Formats: sequence, structure tokens, C-alpha cells
Amino acid sequence: MNIHPDLLRAFVTVVECGGLSRAAGRLGRGQSAISLQMKRLEDQLGVKLLERTPRHLSLTSEGELLLDHARRLLRLNDDLIARFTERELSGVVRLGAPEDFATSLLASVLAKFARAHPRVALEVTCELTRDVFERFRAGGLDIALVKREPSEAIGGIRVWREPLVWAAANRQIAETEGPLPLIVSPRPCVYRKRATDSLDAIGRPWRIAYTCGSLAGAHAAVRAGLGVTVLPKEMVPIDLIVLNDEALGLPDLKDTEMALIEAPDLSPAAVRLRDTIVRELEH
Repeated sequence: MNIHPDLLRAFVTVVECGGLSRAAGRLGRGQSAISLQMKRLEDQLGVKLLERTPRHLSLTSEGELLLDHARRLLRLNDDLIARFTERELSGVVRLGAPEDFATSLLASVLAKFARAHPRVALEVTCELTRDVFERFRAGGLDIALVKREPSEAIGGIRVWREPLVWAAANRQIAETEGPLPLIVSPRPCVYRKRATDSLDAIGRPWRIAYTCGSLAGAHAAVRAGLGVTVLPKEMVPIDLIVLNDEALGLPDLKDTEMALIEAPDLSPAAVRLRDTIVRELEH
């Protein structure tokens, strides 16, 4: 028995896009055609891969097992085809991302892409998520990475899930009597909302001690002891501490997500960058 790569690609795209209609748009096919491909794949394997409801799609245990193998097979397939048939990519790709993500996890991915495609010029814009999103909507970006709540319906492909933590220069800041001083980004900000909502949920008073749209500025304020902040666990600077002691009375923070959104009619270079980011940041 052989599984056609098109069936695997449709399956992976449905999972990445979170539904049949978005997957159909990305693949340039009708929703009914994608649905038929899913049925053919399930019939061929003799297992149910997806659980569907009118508002939700999730993987079965068999689907989770197939997803990893399907991605690896498609990666090998695409790399092999590219090696023999693809002309050297060139052009300009405009990418937007939040500053913290662009200067940490994304940097190595872009470096790897640049080495593989030296004739592609990357124009990377680092801004607050709200500004990245507005620039994308105005047509100023080909690809954008934006922070979102898992429940937000802004579309796109989830490329990263971020466990959030409280961070500070020292634990004494969180032990201070009175409202908890917070260092945050301007509204709207997923981390800011996560911090205030979680504190409100447990009835702990808080106050905004410092607002800054710059990552470097916010880190400087935290180092100076002006307050506590919320950061992705993997992006806490080594000179700050994670406040995970229950005795401090800080609530657990739910994860947030990083989603990739793309403009219509991407150039071949932009398509390759999009696929590279999704592949490298699978998490």
C-alpha cells in the first residue's frame, strides 16, 4: 500500500490551519475536495484521524501519530523535488514579528533560511503585535507572526505555543505589601491581559507601574526593580528570576500562541520562508 503525498499534505494542512475551509484556501482547492481527501486517507489507513464538530476540529490518537510521520515524509519529498527542479530563489520577502520572538527563537530560523537562499532579501520588521498586525492588514507585509489567545479567531497557522511565567529582578518585589507593580506593554497586549485577568481572578490587587513598547526598555525596568512582568518561559533573560513559588501568591498563567498569517498570492520565496518557519518552529 502506498499513500499519495497529496493526501498527507491535505491532512497536515487541515491540522495546521485548524479546519477544512482554511486548508482549502491555502491549497487552492475546494472544501469538498479536501474533505474527500481526508476520507480517502482515513479509508486507506482504516482509522479515524480527525474528530469534527461544527466549531472544532481535533486529532485522534491515530491522527497525532500520523502527523509527525506525515510532516517528515513531506519534508523529504519537498527537499528532494527542490534539489532537482527548483531554480534558485530570489526576491524580497517582508516579514513582521514581535520583538521578543524575532530576537530569540526566530533568529536562528531566519539565519538558516538565509544560508540556504542567499539571493532572497529578508526585510524583517520588529514591532508590537498590534503594530505588526496593522502593518500586515495595510499590505506592508507578506508574512506576519502575531501573538494571540488560543481562542482568538484571527486565522493563520499556529507555529508556537508559549508557556508564560512571572519574572522579576528578585522575589521581594512580589512580596511587597499593596498592589502588585506590573511592567507591561501598551494595550492591546496578550501578556498584559493575561497578567491582569489572572490577578483579578484570584482577587489580588495590582497596578501598572511601567508601560513600555520596547522589549529592551521593559527588561531594563524589570532589572531596576520597578515591578514584575510576564514573559514566555523560554525567553526569560538569565539575570532575571522566574517567580513560580506558590507562597508568593501569583496565579498560574495560561499559555498563549504565536500564529503565522500570510498575504494572498505569496511569491515562491515567501512560500518557502513560510514553510521553513512552520517546519522549524513546530511546537
